[in-house]
Amino acid sequence: AHKRREQTITRRSLFTQSGGTMVIRDIDHSPFWLKIDGRWVYVDESVMKAHPGGSAITTYRNKEATTVFHTFHGSSIVAGKWLAKLKEESKDEQPTIKDVEDELKGDDKINMGTFDITQEKADEIAKAFDKLRMDLRKEGYYQSDLMWYFRKCLEPIFMIALAVYLQVYHGQYFIAALLMGLSWQQLGWYMHECCHQQVFKNPYYNDLLSYFTGDLLQGFSSSGWKEQHNIHHAATNVLGRDGDLDLLPFYATVVQDLKLVDNWVLNMLPYQHIYWTFLLPLLRLSWLTSSITFVVGMPNNFYDVYKKKAAYEQPLLALHWTLVLYQLYLLPDWSTRMTFFLVSQLLGGFLLAHVVTYNHYSTVKFPYNAKILSNYPCLQIYTTRNMQPSPFIDWLWGGLNYQIEHHLFPTMPRHSLPKVMPRVKEFCEEHDIPYLVDDYITGWLLGLEQFGNVAKVAKKRLASMF
Repeated sequence: AHKRREQTITRRSLFTQSGGTMVIRDIDHSPFWLKIDGRWVYVDESVMKAHPGGSAITTYRNKEATTVFHTFHGSSIVAGKWLAKLKEESKDEQPTIKDVEDELKGDDKINMGTFDITQEKADEIAKAFDKLRMDLRKEGYYQSDLMWYFRKCLEPIFMIALAVYLQVYHGQYFIAALLMGLSWQQLGWYMHECCHQQVFKNPYYNDLLSYFTGDLLQGFSSSGWKEQHNIHHAATNVLGRDGDLDLLPFYATVVQDLKLVDNWVLNMLPYQHIYWTFLLPLLRLSWLTSSITFVVGMPNNFYDVYKKKAAYEQPLLALHWTLVLYQLYLLPDWSTRMTFFLVSQLLGGFLLAHVVTYNHYSTVKFPYNAKILSNYPCLQIYTTRNMQPSPFIDWLWGGLNYQIEHHLFPTMPRHSLPKVMPRVKEFCEEHDIPYLVDDYITGWLLGLEQFGNVAKVAKKRLASMF
């Protein structure tokens, strides 16, 4: 029999601090429960280690997870067998779990949202969303167009080939660097879709394609991306769960972050809304560094899936950097090499960052144990902003201007998102849920406003120290 902890569990926010300057996201690997289809199932260390999605399984620790489970796994036979086995193993022991929702006071309410609808209304929305999701699947919107994805894969490869041609045969180094940056951005969207299992029905083929378009062609770890991004999708803008909110020491997304910083960081944060935009081009370099760190550590990772995938990702990432260095070697001098490297990397970083920072940093956040966490559709819609669509934006943004639709249906192919947008708008109108869509300048300014709100508190607290 399992040696299980007390049957009554109280949950509170969990943050750890290192040196007083960084928020460290340590994944808790202790056993826990998940409530799926009205039944609590027990998740121990052996289940976690074998989970193909890594730490995403821990995101709803001791929470209702029915909708998020079925949204992420769709009609997966493997996931269904796992769930059936866990239900059978847990049938004789069902816990009583009490939620303690965080009470926010004073400045801690800044940038934070509220979700105070009745449980009856919340259940109605969840049920209606499940119906919508199943209807869209039956109507074929989850069906991938393989020729469309083949063309989308060729586009950035053609850009790289053109960049090399212009560099080697015509000496057009600046134009070649711009093309490399643009190709890396477009490859980022493609890897993103492979990791969400959008291209093929078989996850193995999606993984292989993500290694090619991610690790090899652009230097981003497929597994490292999944480890972080799936958690973000499961608990978008939830403090202590969504790692995308952990931007210290350079940025504080909420006032609560100010409790975790030293004076030197506090001196910087009153200006974060000013330098926010100027540092966006550094995003690609940050992700490249994180990818190297993650891939090097894959053989010793807690999760079995990453240990196995190290055999694919380590040589491909090494080959990527070999090709990058060789391309730089072909340039005539060190000044040109440095310029080429910075232009291509910083442009690629800005093209990625101006998209991925738009959708969520401009919307409200929620505390660790917020009630909305148990209502998947409301959480995704409240915390996500769409960008006004157009043929050019659809291409440049890789479909992430339909971010609400993507977060509601993460495994749905990109080419279906504009088609289901009217259905999602109708769903929101029927259930009185705000559907956020704006032009870029408006969304960008709203994001700056949120950082500015925290900057004002940081300035006030700094002044009170003297």
